[in-house]
Amino acid sequence: MAKDTTIEQKTIATEAGRFVLRPPRKADAGLITLYAGDRRVAEGTRSIPHPLPPGLVEGYIARALSPERDEDVWIMDGTGDGADGPGQEVLGVISLTRMDRGQSQLGYWVAPGFWNTGLASEAVRALVAANPLGNVALFAEVFQDNAASARVLTNAGFAYIGDAEAHSIARGANVPTWTYIRKMG
Repeated sequence: MAKDTTIEQKTIATEAGRFVLRPPRKADAGLITLYAGDRRVAEGTRSIPHPLPPGLVEGYIARALSPERDEDVWIMDGTGDGADGPGQEVLGVISLTRMDRGQSQLGYWVAPGFWNTGLASEAVRALVAANPLGNVALFAEVFQDNAASARVLTNAGFAYIGDAEAHSIARGANVPTWTYIRKMG
């Protein structure tokens, strides 16, 4: 699939104003490494290995900043103007990986210190409302042992479409998943 390099990635405000979604910076590598290096975070994703190999996060950021990217990545940044914000520069990561026919795959993780605070729900709702890639549909999947992420998706208007399984690098195994869709527009 040809990569669309004409889409400029913009900062997205969240409704509650506790944080913004902004493109990554090279300076984010330290905090992303700290949080993504947590086994609990890695095991909640398909693609983060545990332990993290040296240079992995720096490579991830470089790909996210490339005009040839096929995944748009935003940092949940709590240092913005929101008086009620957590005051932390990196709270988590949310992304859209381009698929064909105007569709994208949504992925996200939140640093463990901010779990159960509504940040993931707020980030997903903001990204859906902004629809920065002009998608007609978004897909997402969560491991079946992560009911909290399933609630994030359903609360953002995603509909369950079936069970599957995906390989988790950190777990070194295929893990049962729930798959969701959010039709846009």
